Amino acid sequence: MCGIVGYIGKNQDIRMGIEALRRLEYRGYDSAGAAWYNSDKKDIFLVKKAGRIDNLEKAIQESNLVSSGNPFILHTRWATHGGVDDINAHPHSDCKNEIFLVHNGIIENYQELKEKLIKEGHKFCSQCDTEVLSHLIEKYFQGNLEEAVRKALKEVRGTYGLAVISKKDPGKLVAARLSSPLLLGINQDEILVASDPSAVITHTRQVINLDDNEIAVLKPENFFILKEKPVIQIEWTAEEAQKGDYPHFMLKEIMEEPEAIENAIRGRLIPEEGQVKLGGLSSVEKKLREINRLLLVACGTASYAARTGEYMLEEYAGIPTEIDIGSEFRYRKPIVDKKTAAIFISQSGETADTLAALREMKEKGTMALGITNAVGSTQSRETDAGVYTRSGPEIAVASTKAFIGQLITLALLTVYFGRQRDMALVMGQRIVSELAKLPELARKVLKQAPEIEKIAKKYKDCKNFWFIGRKYNYPMAMEGALKLKEISYLHAEGVASGELKHGALALIDENFPTIVISPSDSVYEKTISNIQEIKARKGPIIAIATEGNEEIKNLVDDVIYIPKTLEMLTPILSVIPLHLFAYYTAVALGKDIDKPRNLAKSVTVE
Repeated sequence: MCGIVGYIGKNQDIRMGIEALRRLEYRGYDSAGAAWYNSDKKDIFLVKKAGRIDNLEKAIQESNLVSSGNPFILHTRWATHGGVDDINAHPHSDCKNEIFLVHNGIIENYQELKEKLIKEGHKFCSQCDTEVLSHLIEKYFQGNLEEAVRKALKEVRGTYGLAVISKKDPGKLVAARLSSPLLLGINQDEILVASDPSAVITHTRQVINLDDNEIAVLKPENFFILKEKPVIQIEWTAEEAQKGDYPHFMLKEIMEEPEAIENAIRGRLIPEEGQVKLGGLSSVEKKLREINRLLLVACGTASYAARTGEYMLEEYAGIPTEIDIGSEFRYRKPIVDKKTAAIFISQSGETADTLAALREMKEKGTMALGITNAVGSTQSRETDAGVYTRSGPEIAVASTKAFIGQLITLALLTVYFGRQRDMALVMGQRIVSELAKLPELARKVLKQAPEIEKIAKKYKDCKNFWFIGRKYNYPMAMEGALKLKEISYLHAEGVASGELKHGALALIDENFPTIVISPSDSVYEKTISNIQEIKARKGPIIAIATEGNEEIKNLVDDVIYIPKTLEMLTPILSVIPLHLFAYYTAVALGKDIDKPRNLAKSVTVE
């Protein structure tokens, strides 16, 4: 959840690290810190500040101790152990202030280790679990930093992405990883270490992803890892990870949703065959023909995409499918066999609970497939096969275009599995044809942004919202509610429309708006009945309806229209106004859109 940047080389100084760290601030922004070696003074200097990176940058500038061509490490924190203050911020050091490190993850046995180290004479300054690591490394240090790190990590239970420097061994930087993403950026006469490729993209597009239990020893001219690893090319550019002329990353990414659809379908549709080509599944295609049950596992927003995928796969591909949340799936002892395949969905490919469920399925011998946006991520390396969503870099904490990419990918999988089985050619052709139209239809929805902004301003002072939908749009109700609560801090809940009378109606009054997702689909008439129930209780109603539906204007207070498409694809269009509504509501309330409180982009701890 936190962000790590490290550097060793001949050219840069800590100011470059600050700029790299800014590109990771979406991963955590409670506090930030830096440690850097100054070869003139033969010492490591430490600065830590609660709050945003601007506070850290100002303190570093005021120190007048910056020097070029020396190793440094930086960290932006999302608190898990210890309060949000300067002391608990990273980097952490040992008793002698000779060893400094930054850490992502959780040390599960830190209390036990801390008590043992205190008895041995070590003095702790913070409540953060990470400080245990610096004292453990101090305990084992005898002139060789990587050996001390190796011995210290043998005592640790938990997860870590780690970068360590020492003034007693200043010519190197040591990095290590276990269940927390970490990569190396390779450039001439310099090597970077980071928890996310966006931190290194302005300096190099050549990266190496560390695997679990690997330790990397970095020097300006070379590096060493316990086993040889391939260098991967980052496919996106630094410009794609910038806001450009947009006020927020979230708005930029919503406006990029049509491109996300185009990227997800590009080169994959075979119209004449009513089929799709998914190269990432070619190695397991024969085995997939024998699969008779699918499990979809995801967390957060991705779980709503999975729920939609469940409906698609069962109705159109005819495969029994169930969905589970990663944090629950791993504890319920799922029953699987050789004809079951599990599909794991994660934007980052680093979601801790999803990865834990993936590893459990691998232990059971179940085929594991992945849907992710991140090439080279842990999930993409550990699954048997998978499909990339190709959504491009997503910086805002609240996921939008990556969610759209997941929905499109699940629709592609529906055609893929369906045409392997009993889906008729004409149906496959129809779905493929409608998929090809979606980018332009999505652009048409986005043209209503000014009207959606007006609606958001109208309801911004309401404190509670229901979002309701049926069938394919029930998961979109949950997604819309999640987005609103994430960035506006208003109470919002997504409910299946048919569940209103089972309790939710008790809360409806003139101050409790309901957003009703009501396209002209197979359940439209039943949704209209729900609208009547709300209207009878004087509840304000915002409807998302299909173009040409004039009837609904007489039943609701406000309408947002979406173009007509195949029923299974309506969520891809109906969710766009929900994303815009959440965004404009949060803007009207003056909230921090891209960095909502208490949240981080990638949930890499359990």
